[in-house]
Amino acid sequence: MDKFIEIASYGLIVLMILIILYIYVRKQRRESKQVVRKIALAKVDGSYEPVAIHPVIDPDRCIKSGACITACPEKDIIGIRNGKATVINASMCIGHGACFRACPVEAINLCIGTKKRGVDIPELNDTFETNVPGIYVAGELGGMGLIKNAVTQGREAVENIVKSLNKEVEADYDLIVVGAGPAGISATLAAKKFNLKVLTLEQNTLGGTVYTFPRNKIVMTSPMTLPLYGKVKFIETTKTELLNLWKTVLTKNKITILENTKVEGIVSEHGVFRLETSNGGRYCTRTILLAIGRRGTPRRLNVPGEDTEKVSYQLTDDHEIKGKDIFIVGGGDSAIEAALSLVRLNKVTISYRGEKFSRLKVKNNESINTAIQNGQIDVLFNTNVVSIEKESIQYKNSKTAETKKTGNDLVFVFAGGELPTKFLQRTGINIRTMHGEIVLKHK
Repeated sequence: MDKFIEIASYGLIVLMILIILYIYVRKQRRESKQVVRKIALAKVDGSYEPVAIHPVIDPDRCIKSGACITACPEKDIIGIRNGKATVINASMCIGHGACFRACPVEAINLCIGTKKRGVDIPELNDTFETNVPGIYVAGELGGMGLIKNAVTQGREAVENIVKSLNKEVEADYDLIVVGAGPAGISATLAAKKFNLKVLTLEQNTLGGTVYTFPRNKIVMTSPMTLPLYGKVKFIETTKTELLNLWKTVLTKNKITILENTKVEGIVSEHGVFRLETSNGGRYCTRTILLAIGRRGTPRRLNVPGEDTEKVSYQLTDDHEIKGKDIFIVGGGDSAIEAALSLVRLNKVTISYRGEKFSRLKVKNNESINTAIQNGQIDVLFNTNVVSIEKESIQYKNSKTAETKKTGNDLVFVFAGGELPTKFLQRTGINIRTMHGEIVLKHK
């Protein structure tokens, strides 16, 4: 009898294990099917193919821990399919690298570009130095657009500069930082920390691209470490809060940024660099860090009337614009965020050349669809601007070839930007087209 009870007990345990395994496998299959459906939808929406930095997962090393999914602050970038992690919406990845750092078996690398879609960036080595010795690149220009990554890269670039700095040559500065965005500010603070004689030049205003964001735009999704300050514990913050933080840290360390000073040319002479600026300034330095954005030169529409005062390529003071008839050109996150910010106090129309919005961040996609459904924002798909007039704007439907005119007070163009290729080439810096090469890998 005891033997029977013992066998029955073991049988019951085995049965329970089998039931648990069955439930687990069934759950995994169900979740895998959901991921397959999401991938199919992403391919239709155009968000499956990456446009810049994105994770590449080695299926042979992946152990399906799910740590990458948990760590990612975005939604549906990575999922589990057939027992392995896989990318779902690659184009929505903003390159923060949380998945890369969270993977316990180092099965993820961050890459830029694909075989089909190359991304142009300056030629850099592991220390962020270009093919021109003494000139370094950090931040968006080198492919690292996320604020946290740009801040980290700016600091690391200066750490590398300190190791190789030749103080035997005579120059006014040890380092000139070109650009006062996230990478440039971080680099400037790091240079101050290492007691380098540093000068920072910014063609526009402190903050660089961040300054051009709408006032209430959320600009950070993970904490970062800022030189001479320490840990910045923002999970999400607004443009204004971030700019105020940078101003406070710079002021505390008695650092002044030369704003509205665009570098027009760089010449290498006898082991030093001479920079000429738009306002006639001339500076001599041992090393240079280019921390300029990829969108320093906005892409233009090339239509009549584009040079009038009513046309802008950035939105900085959205709270001051009231009661206007606004026409926004573009269908990316910048255009959508501007529209959502302006619609509270104005009439807003969006013109987009595509049939539908694609590759938008999840929150932006949800918000713009809600605004459209509620009749708050008018959207003209498949349209291109023909001309801009004093009190109106003319546009054409690419499907029907029909041309229409509508009343208009202000025009905002968010058609992306152009890599400052000519400036880089004049400086002697080579440009590489990246077709899926690794930009962040495990050591």
